[in-house]
Order: sequence, then structure tokens, then C-alpha cells
Amino acid sequence: MAGTRGPAPGIMAPLAHAPFRTLVAGRVLMLFGNGMATVALAFAVLDVTGSLAQVGLVVGARSIANVALLLLGGVLADRLPRALVVQGACVLAALTQGLLALTLLTGTATLAVMMVLSALNGAAAAANLPALAALTPQTVPHTLLRQANALAGIAKQLGMFAGMSAGGVLVGLVGPGWAIGVDALLFAAAGTVFLFLRVPSTAVPGGGGVLRDLLDGWSEFVARPWVWIIVLQFMVVNAGWSATTSVLGPGIADETFGRTTWGLVMAANSVGLLVGGILAARWQPRRALFFGTSLVTLQTLPFFVLADPAPVVPLLFAAMFLGGVAVEQFSVAWEVSVQENIPPERLSRVYSYDALGSFVAMPVGQIAIGPVAEAIGPGRSILIVAGLTVTATLAAIAAPSVRSLRRR
Repeated sequence: MAGTRGPAPGIMAPLAHAPFRTLVAGRVLMLFGNGMATVALAFAVLDVTGSLAQVGLVVGARSIANVALLLLGGVLADRLPRALVVQGACVLAALTQGLLALTLLTGTATLAVMMVLSALNGAAAAANLPALAALTPQTVPHTLLRQANALAGIAKQLGMFAGMSAGGVLVGLVGPGWAIGVDALLFAAAGTVFLFLRVPSTAVPGGGGVLRDLLDGWSEFVARPWVWIIVLQFMVVNAGWSATTSVLGPGIADETFGRTTWGLVMAANSVGLLVGGILAARWQPRRALFFGTSLVTLQTLPFFVLADPAPVVPLLFAAMFLGGVAVEQFSVAWEVSVQENIPPERLSRVYSYDALGSFVAMPVGQIAIGPVAEAIGPGRSILIVAGLTVTATLAAIAAPSVRSLRRR
């Protein structure tokens, strides 16, 4: 009958499209390596320097470079073929991680060397992020955007889970240098996979220069209040999460339940994100952005467990899992909302403004949280982070544009 709508495509439907399969395969390789490096980097710095504050400096150097170059990365990804941008970024990431692993394994690593290589790795991520984010809608029909973003999120979490689990084991058995070395090899493999990515080009030669491109992207970014309101929220949320998981968490783990367990705790968060992606692929409400944004408050559950002087490990695993399930509801809703409402030829630039705003406070949090924790204690520091996260999220869901946006 006319007007009768068939059942919604299943979660596996995007895999019928070869470009999507290639994109996911490359991202899984990258994320497996990054999962290992996420666990390994903080412990590598602790082994070399013994200082939480210097862990913050190394992690923060990567974030500063990432933030400083994100807008340029967005312009490149809209001007050039996005697959080419991703291939080049993978080469740079492989080189920087390989050199970092070499210095760690040969005992020649210093704080300065680790900061420089970490910053170069952040530059590679600045090119990768907006290009990869904008590639998804080029690999599937518009009707499969929700399933494609959910499936990409599931693949991402599988890669991160496997990487963090392997990273925790490797760090505990043979040290962080080997885990970072494997990350370098996996970035090289991902770059090779992306050589086979074939998508329609949306590249628009920039006749007006970089500044003109940036202004056009800014116009798209500020035209929709829900976009910049969510970005402001995540300026706080991401700063708190990164400060806790990159600096405070490893320090608490070293003093209490151990490094290998910390790797597995981080992996539990990835499992939660994976399950959240499956749930989001099956169903999300029409006001998915409001629903997902509200659930971000649950990301603070692990903070309250870690704030205890003797964290209860089973409770920490459960909190990390539930936080992951909740946040992935937001992630899928956000990706679909942006991809449905932003013109394809400006999508990378909007993603770069999104990433810039969301990540700009991360190096501040990472660098500042070490001295704060040494002054007032890790537990009190984490409670402050939790309070700021909840406040920012409540402010976002109070905005009419966030509450009223509906999926197409």
C-alpha cells in the first residue's frame, strides 16, 4: 500500500557497502593501537619521571597540539580527498609512536623527548579526526546513518576494549614501551587499509583562502544553537574525563589496585560503550539528542568510586560500564544530528570546530589536575571534576534547542 513503511534496516546493513567496511577496518586498527597507548603512556611517564604533574605535561602536550591544529585539519579535510588526509595522518602517527617506543625501550626517553613526540602525535590526530568523522556519511546511503554511526561506534569500542586489555597485560608483563611500539605498527597497517578506501569526493578547491574557509565553517557552526551549546558542555565534560583517566586514575591505580587492573577498568568502559552502540542502533527516541545528553550525567559514576581512599574494584568496573553505555547513546545521537543538518562540503570544518571546542580545555585539565591533586588529594580533586560535569550537563539539557531537536 502507498505510504506503508517497511521494517527499519538492521544494524549490520551498512556492512553491505564496501567503503564502509574499509573505513571501519582502518579505524579498528587505529583504535586497537590507541587503546594500548592510552594505558601505556601514563605509566611510561611515571616510570621515567615518577611525577603525576609530568604525566599531565606529556599528555597535555598532545592535547595542545591537537587543539591548535584542529581547524587547519578541518580545512584540509574539506579541500582535499579525505581518504588522502587520513593516510598521511596515519604515517605521521606511526612514525611518532615508533620513535617514542624506541626511546623508552633503549632507556633514552626524557621528559622533553616525550613531550615533543606526544605533540607530533597530537598533530596527526588533528588531521585524522575531522576527516574520519566526515567520511561516514560518504560511505552509506542517508537512510543508514544511524545504523552506520552506531556500528562504527561498536567497532571503535571493540578495538579500544581489545587494545586496553592487551595494553594492561603488556604494561604489567613487559613494560609500556612495547605497547606503544605495537601502536606504531597498527597505525602503519591502518594507513595501508585506507589506501583502498573509495568514496565520492566532496572536496571543494579553496579559492578564498584558509581564512575564508574557516569563516564559512564558523557560520555553519554558530547557525544552530544546539551545536555550540553541546560543544560548550563537552568542553567541561571532556576536560574532566581526560584529567581523571589520563592522570588521576593511573596515579590512584599505582597506589591501590595496580596497573593491570586499571587497564581492565578502562576496557570495561569500552565494553559499556559497545553495548550502548548496540542499543542505539536498535532504537533511539525522536528527541535522541536530549535523551543522550541527559545520560552524560552517568559518566560521573566512576568518579565517585575513585574518590574513595580504597576504591571498590567490582563497583568501579560496574560504574565504568554503565558510564560507557550512557555516553554512547549521546555519541550516536550527536553524530546523526550533525550529519543530518550540516552540508556535506562543510562537514569537516564543523567537526573541527566541534572538536576544538570540546577538546580545548583538555590540556588545561590534564596539566592542572596533577598539582591540584598533590595539593588537596586525588579524591577531592575527582569530586570537583564530577560536580563540574553534572553542572555543565544540566545547563545543556535546559536549552530549548537541545530539548526540541528531532531526528529526521
